[in-house]
Amino acid sequence: MEQEQLSAIAETIINAKGLIISAGSGMSVDSGLPDFRGGKGFWDAYPHYKEQNIDFADVANFQNLLKDPATGWGFYGQRANLYRRLKPHRGYQMLLDWCARYNLESFVVTTNVDCQFQMAGFPEESILEMHGTVHHLQCTVPCCDAIWENTEPIPVDEQTMQALEIPKCPHCGELARPNILMYEDHRWNYQRIGTQEQAFEKFLQERQNDPLVIIELGAGIWVPTLRLMSEKFGQQPNVRVIRVNPKENFITPPHFSCAGGALEVIEEIDQELRSL
Repeated sequence: MEQEQLSAIAETIINAKGLIISAGSGMSVDSGLPDFRGGKGFWDAYPHYKEQNIDFADVANFQNLLKDPATGWGFYGQRANLYRRLKPHRGYQMLLDWCARYNLESFVVTTNVDCQFQMAGFPEESILEMHGTVHHLQCTVPCCDAIWENTEPIPVDEQTMQALEIPKCPHCGELARPNILMYEDHRWNYQRIGTQEQAFEKFLQERQNDPLVIIELGAGIWVPTLRLMSEKFGQQPNVRVIRVNPKENFITPPHFSCAGGALEVIEEIDQELRSL
């Protein structure tokens, strides 16, 4: 990144009153998660699915989960077990340090379902998980509005990607599912996410006249939800967007376009901030 832009980004962060951290899959990749956006990336991460000609939309599909729970939970169980073992990369701590150092009120908006921000120490009440999380469950029926923490071990045969145990709803005994928005899904219980959305709206209302920075990390064009949010808020004169993406990083001035991975660019900005 050119020094002139890096200095401008650092100055913008220092002078801000609030920080919105907008994170897509590119943020989690630097913790060691495979990036399976697009068919090739998914099949590279899961050769078994390539052999069976199963793509992401097939395995992350609510209707298919109902038809074949062992296969559906094979994918989500494997992911849940992986997320539990994963340690957030140091970029998360750098973002937390910025908030503390410059007295920035922060809110996380993410399409990731891995709870990496909570594991890194971001407060639960300041996170909006737009697609839900694998770490919470609900009933597939659903028999009620209950959403509960996923403490299931969910052993998975990683050769066949079949779940050896399948979570059940504790209220009615029917099949349980991750509290995640899936493909072909009309039974997602978004009550938990609705509460998070209300908290985010309150955050915005309380700071509607304050200088705000949105740092958008690894949000691609395949699912443009976060990019559209950044561009919408970026129309306000008090908001500046820092878009970080290896390839899909373009955004018009006065916003900042940063080519690179999430951790790489966070470290570069952090080094500049510490030099001031």
